[in-house]
Amino acid sequence: MKTQAFLLILLFVYQQQSVFGQKKEFAYNSESLQVEQISQNTFLHISYLNTDDFGKVACNGMIVINEGEALVFDTPANEEASLELINWLEKEQQVTVKGVVATHFHWDCLGGLDEFHRKGIHSYASAKTIALAKSVGYPVPEIDFKKKLILEAGSIKIVNQFFGEGHTKDNFISYVPADQVIFGGCMIKAIGAGKGNLEDANLSEWSATVEKVKSAFPDTQIVIPGHGKIGGTELLDYTAEMFEKK
Repeated sequence: MKTQAFLLILLFVYQQQSVFGQKKEFAYNSESLQVEQISQNTFLHISYLNTDDFGKVACNGMIVINEGEALVFDTPANEEASLELINWLEKEQQVTVKGVVATHFHWDCLGGLDEFHRKGIHSYASAKTIALAKSVGYPVPEIDFKKKLILEAGSIKIVNQFFGEGHTKDNFISYVPADQVIFGGCMIKAIGAGKGNLEDANLSEWSATVEKVKSAFPDTQIVIPGHGKIGGTELLDYTAEMFEKK
């Protein structure tokens, strides 16, 4: 019995390490794209964007897979990595990609959108995101919503909701209730991260917006930031404190 208990403890520790990236086992791994399973139905995708101000930046996105269907949240940072992701989902995982969601209008969210459109995959974003993407000449999502949109992959619901301005005036989050996962996108900072790109930010509202997110989803266990390591709700606290009015 003691041996069985010890083995169960080891299994639990291993699972916790895997979830928070301390022991990564990628479901897919190339120079331009990595995919890591972080909960029963939720995956993290990581791609890379070359920037003038910050160099080569790793960009996070989310995938939800259930009952042969998948939804992608933020495209990989370019069309090549987006095609890799679509091929991995359709050919290796043998799932139907039902849609892709862009959580704000910056390139690291929708830089690969045209590849999804070429594959006939529907795209979703807030009306604000669509207007802003058009204004800067970026790829434009097809289907809009105002404040809240619920999508489904199989029997798994994903809540997409705007809580206020922060990193941009259009940034919203995506929440997977079944897995208790928040994809915060660039609104949420990884532990130890700096403030990042503030070109389109609302610094006076950012902290309050994050607090609203935390209050709305008190059962959250995993938080995915736009860049850097995933974690728990401490990422929400870290971000809110960073932009708190002094």
